[in-house]
Order: sequence, then C-alpha cells, then structure tokens
Amino acid sequence: MRDDEADHGLSTVAARRQLARDGYNELPSPPKRTTLRIVSEVVREPMFLLLMAAGAIYLAIGDRADALLLLGFVMIAMATTIVPARKTERVLDALRELSSPRVLVVRDGERVRIAGRELVKGDLLVLEEGDRIGADGVLIECHELLVDESLLTGESLAVSKRVIEAPPAPDRAIANDGCVVAGAMVVQGGGLARVTATGERTRMGRIGRSLHQITQEKSALQREIGALVKRFAFIGAAVSSLVFVLYGWTRGDWLNALLAGITLAMSVLPEEFVVILTVYMALGAWSMSKQHVLTRHLPVIEALGSATVLCVDKTGTLTQNRMAVAAAVVGAGHFALGERRPAPEAVRKLLDYAVLASETPPFDLMEKALHRCQAALFPDAPAGAARALVHDYPLTTALMAMTHVWQCADAGGYLVASKGAPESIIRLCRLEQGEAAALLAQVRELAAQGLRVLAVAQAAHAGPPWPADPLGFDFSWLGLVGLADPLRAPVPEAVAQCHRAGIRVAMITGDFPATAQAIARQAGLPSEPVMTGAQLAMLGYAQLGVAVEHVHVFARTPPEQKLRLVNSFKARGEIVAMTGDGVNDAPALKAAHIGIAMGGRGTDVAREAASLVLLDDDFASIVLAVRLGRRIYDNLRKALTYVVAVHVPIAGMTLLPLLAGTPLVLAPIHIVFLEMVINPACSLVFVAEAPEDDIMRRPPRRVDERLFGRQSVAFALLQGLGLLAAVAAVILTGQREGWPEDRARAIAFACIVAGNLACIVVNRSPSRNVFALLRIPNPAQWWVLGSTGAALAAILAIPELRRAFDFAPISALDTAYPLLVGASLIAWSETLKHWLGRSGTAGVAD
Repeated sequence: MRDDEADHGLSTVAARRQLARDGYNELPSPPKRTTLRIVSEVVREPMFLLLMAAGAIYLAIGDRADALLLLGFVMIAMATTIVPARKTERVLDALRELSSPRVLVVRDGERVRIAGRELVKGDLLVLEEGDRIGADGVLIECHELLVDESLLTGESLAVSKRVIEAPPAPDRAIANDGCVVAGAMVVQGGGLARVTATGERTRMGRIGRSLHQITQEKSALQREIGALVKRFAFIGAAVSSLVFVLYGWTRGDWLNALLAGITLAMSVLPEEFVVILTVYMALGAWSMSKQHVLTRHLPVIEALGSATVLCVDKTGTLTQNRMAVAAAVVGAGHFALGERRPAPEAVRKLLDYAVLASETPPFDLMEKALHRCQAALFPDAPAGAARALVHDYPLTTALMAMTHVWQCADAGGYLVASKGAPESIIRLCRLEQGEAAALLAQVRELAAQGLRVLAVAQAAHAGPPWPADPLGFDFSWLGLVGLADPLRAPVPEAVAQCHRAGIRVAMITGDFPATAQAIARQAGLPSEPVMTGAQLAMLGYAQLGVAVEHVHVFARTPPEQKLRLVNSFKARGEIVAMTGDGVNDAPALKAAHIGIAMGGRGTDVAREAASLVLLDDDFASIVLAVRLGRRIYDNLRKALTYVVAVHVPIAGMTLLPLLAGTPLVLAPIHIVFLEMVINPACSLVFVAEAPEDDIMRRPPRRVDERLFGRQSVAFALLQGLGLLAAVAAVILTGQREGWPEDRARAIAFACIVAGNLACIVVNRSPSRNVFALLRIPNPAQWWVLGSTGAALAAILAIPELRRAFDFAPISALDTAYPLLVGASLIAWSETLKHWLGRSGTAGVAD
C-alpha cells in the first residue's frame, strides 16, 4: 500500500476496482427463491396436484374442452400465487439490504459509513467499541483494544490487541495480537485496521457455510397456522375418501367418483393459510421499514400487539439528541449560555477544562456541544497543538467521570481535567458534606429545567508515575455545565397513545433524577416516584418486583441494571419491549420479548441482539410499530376468518348434492374460479385494510390468545353456514319449479360468487357495519369486486364460456337470486356482529 493510502485510505475509484475483482464482502448464503424455484414449489402444492388430477380425469372421460379450460385456469391460479410470492421475495431482499451491517472506513481521506458488503481488501477499517468487525485485517493503530473472538474460537474472554511490526500469516490471524478477524466484536477501545481479506477468504468465510445450517424455531403463530392447515387437510382427505367410496358404490361410476372426491378435497383445502401468513409478515415488515423500524425477525410482529411495557432511553429516544450548552454555574453565579450570547470570563476556565476532559476529536454529542460552545464564545482558546494528551482514565460504572492528563507547552508540570456526574466529581474533590449538599442543590436547580448536568474539576500533577485511578489526584471543584436536549415534538402524543392502549412506558436514563423528572413531565409520564440505580442495587429480587409496579422513571441507572428491570417486569407477567444502544444493553435486549436497538447511535452488538432496529431512534416510531403490529395481526385474523367462511358453502355445495343424490353443482373448474377470487382478496384486500378505530384504545392482546380462537371460528362457520343455507334455498326453489340442471348450476354458482363478494366486504371489520365499510377507502376491494363481477357477467353472457362452465342462459329475473343471496349474507353477518358483540366477544375478535 502506498503511503498516501495508509493515511487517507483507498480512493473511491480504487475501492470500486477492488470490489469488481474480489466481489462483495459476503458469506456463503442459501440460494434465493427465484421465480423458477417458486414455480417448482407451486407445482408440488396439493391444490395444484388435485387440479392436474382433475384435468387428467376430464381427458380420460373424453371431455377435452373442460380439460383445456381447467389447464388454463391452472395457469392463472399459478400466476395469482407466484406474483405475491415474488413480491414477498423482493420485499425480503430489500429488508436484507436495509439490515446489512454498516462499517466505518477511511475513503479519500474522510471517514464514511458504508454497507459491510462493500468493504474491500486494502480498506482502512475504523474499529469502535460495540462494532462487529467486518473483515480480516492487520492493526495499524489501536487504543486499549479488547476484542471478543468467541464466535470463532469459543473462548469467552475478550483478548487484548496491539500493533506489531511483522504481519502474521493469514491462517494465524486469530492467534496473533496484531490482527482482527471478521465476526469478532470490539468490546473496549478502538483502532484502525488495514483489511487483508473479505468474504469467503476470511476465517469466518471458510467456516461460514455451517452458519447457514442453523434453523430458527417456528413462532407460535406459525405453529398455529400449521396446525390449522393439517386439521383441514385431514378433514378434507377423510371426507373426500368417503365421498369417493359412496359415489362409486351407489352410482357405479368410479371415474366420476374420483372427480367428485377431488372436487370436495379442493373445496375443503384452505391452501391460502400459509400464503397469507408469509405475505402479511413480509409486507408488514416492509411497511414498518417505511416507518423507520427495521424488522430483523419477522415473528416479532405478532408480539407487538401483546406488549404491555415499553422501557425506553431518554437521550435520543424521547429527546432530540441535539445537545447544546445552555447554562453554567461557577461558584454562586448562574450564567445562561448560547453560542451567540456573550459569556463572562468566569465561564472560560470551566469550559476550557470541560473540553480538556473530552475526547479529541469529540464523538459524544455532549462533548461536541462543549467544543462548539467554547469555540463560539472564546475563539482565542489555546490550540490543540499546544497541548498533548499523555494519560487518560475512562468512565466506569464505579466512577462516572472521564479524566485526562495533559502536558502543556506554556506551563510546567501537567494539567488534569475531569468531567462527569456531579456525585462522582464531588467524590473526586473530597468535598465536605455541607459543601456537597449546596452543590447538589445547584445541580437539582439545573436538572429541574430539564438540563443534563455535568460537573468539572481540575488538578495539577508533577508527572509520572500516574495514580491507579483518578482518586489519586488532588482535584478542586470548578463548576457545573447544563446541556439542553429538547424533547421530540411527537413524544407527548405518542406517550398518550400508549396509555390509551394499556401500554406502560418506563423511562430509563443515566441522568440526574431531577433531569429525568423534568423530561418525564414534558413527555406526559408520571414523574413520581423516581428510582435510582443505587436504590435498585440495594433491592432483592422480590423487593424489586414490588417496587417497579408503580415506578415510571429510573435515573442514574447503568446499562447493566436494565437486565434486572427486564426480568422484574417479566416476572410480573408483563410483555416487555426494551430499547438499547450499547454493548452492555445487549443482554437486556436479548432477554426482552421485543428488543429494540437504536439504528442511529446503536452498536452492532445491540442491533444483533434486538428483534427490531429503530432507524431514526425516535420513540414515536416505536408507537407506530406497535400500532402497525396490531393492525397486521387484526388483518391476518380477518383474512383467515374470510377464508374459512367462504370455504364452508363451497364444500357444502360440493357435498350436499352427493348426499341428496342430485346432480353435482360444482366441478373443479368452478372451484378454481372461486379460488381466483379468494387469493387476491386475501393478498390485496385485507392486507391493505385500514386499522380499526379502537386499535390503540384496546388493551394489549393476551399472550395465550389464539389468532383463530373459538369466537373467530364461530363467526366464520356461522357466516359460511348462512351463505350455504341461502344457496341451498335457491337450489330447492329451482327443484320445486323444475329448473333444468344447467340453469340451476348457473344460478347457484352466481349466488356463491355474490355471497363470496359480500363476505369480503363484511369481513373487513368485525365491528363496523357494511355502510361504514363502503365509505372507508380500500382500492383493492373495488378492484376485486369489479373484476370478479365483470368475469362472472362474461361467463354468464358469452355462449362459449357458458358452455365451458356447463351453464345455461339465465334471465334478467334470475339475477335477483344472487343479489338476494348477497344481501341476505350481509344482513346475517351484521346480525352476527351485533349478537357476538353484545355477548361479550369483543367484536368477534376473541
């Protein structure tokens, strides 16, 4: 590598050339579901096999026209299955692209974030705490770097890394202190590495294929849908076999008996169930991504409707994460500050030492605000070149303060600057109780304004050796800095929505209690009582479970205690959603039912432990995700109810003529037509249905609540039986009046189609009446109703199509029967809604 590349990284052009040579930095992955693969899956589906068998029987009995027409419908039915499947795959591909890990590299002399798959050999990879390393590399710079390589080595302890002179052989990359490997996690410190291998050429890549053999356990919803399909399949197989035997035994026509059995099996088999689940979850995840919420595990969508507690960070989630220095306290003087507002000299030293106790260059938003404020108010502040950082002490949970030791060119000895939590700085300065109490009163005064408060101290030191920790220096108190982080505008309404939805919001922050209370009041959260991390640490498991019942604000809480809070809420039977962004947040995110990582400021380890990633770090987006999760679950239930309801009359009108000894009403070609109505209705109409009015006013869904419970089954079956009774009544009327068989079949078929369309409308909502539903926009509904109505009219009007369906011409008066059946189903369904709603079944939603 040339010297300029060592300093400035690869150029964009060089990186593009390298990417073309080596390919993307990706591990081996399972083959994608191409169109050809989807087609091969479709032709193995039971419904397709039944259709092909029916076509073969038509050919065997010499009915070539029906066989060809059935084959044509088979192709159309395949298209209606393949198109949504391809759409689902495109959505999943887009989601995979969104969820691709991001890495920080040096390109053209600038630090830029790129997709991990675009990392190339020769890149300068910036390593930061909490990031997963994207490729194998050799360290060229590092600072207290600890790396967790357990994913590759099985060793649980993090290993220390350092820059070495001689680069190691690639196969010895893990064992060498001077190398980092793809898949490892930075748990402390940072550094810079030159990438030596990407993709399949990394150590991870060589064993990567085994990672893709891990299969995820099915969710409760997937298991429930699978059980429903098996139950219907068993019933269909048993009844179809019985029909085959009875028809052949009583009528002596075993070929037509087989056709009758196949027809009944097609009418009973609800093959739409699995398609509905896949499409709804994938499109739901895509809809969430548009709301800035990335779904990493699709089954979490079903958990969103059950969430009872949202544990959220304050900074960046409830607030804007846009820090600005707003106030300073030096001695007894309180000063309001602004980047364009003159500041007294008393503030100069305070800001100078606050900047000295910050990273250079600053990464933290508070430190950036301190640098920005100092530069604006005191542009003649000493330049960085006049000072050299010689030693530092990072912030720890034991001492929440950052301390830097500087050697200054214009002063003898060394300057020591420390900033951090006021309690920790008071401890460093060894202040007496009375003085400490007065200072804490000043802290509370700033915190009550919603400001985040930092204390600053100074010390002098002769030189090495350095103390083991900052308590070894002789610090003196300088003052307080108050930083403002305004509340996000949508937060109060989002919190109010949570309260109306029966979801409790708990704020967890490392800030001073008074600051947390001020933000809680602005957000609409109960601000009393407040529990601090120190109080949490003193409580036992049982005591904590009782204490958290009434607490909504947790202050001065280190990340490690989030896991205790999650477990305490879970022990009380709550369904917990938890936000987090740091390495230490990962256990809590993993333990929560719904782990939500911050996409903007979150670390890779937090994102990998979470089920959802909040791309904009905004609390309002979490509430939108809960709303959308409830809507998806509702619409999934509506679609399944509709599917069961419409299969009842189809199966009934296939079975009743066999039992009554009358001619068959439905043949495979008729059922295929009906399936062409059912599939787009499920995939288009219900997935696009607007949420119910009370979706965020109802309590969270019970964990043990079934998607398709007794009330949903009752509503679907009663609705379907009502339609079956109406169609059967039309058939009986025709028998009494002596209708020819083909006329009766045409009218009965039109009645089933009309009832099907009415069923689509009434199942759009378990509580709204049909007149309200017709006013609620759903373009897909009108597309399905219009196209189906036009197709039915063409079949009844065009002689060639009539003959293909074995229909006779019907008169204008005959069209009154399907209209009457459709109206009857609507009236019957509205009666069921009213009755089930009054009987306490929550609008037939279980």
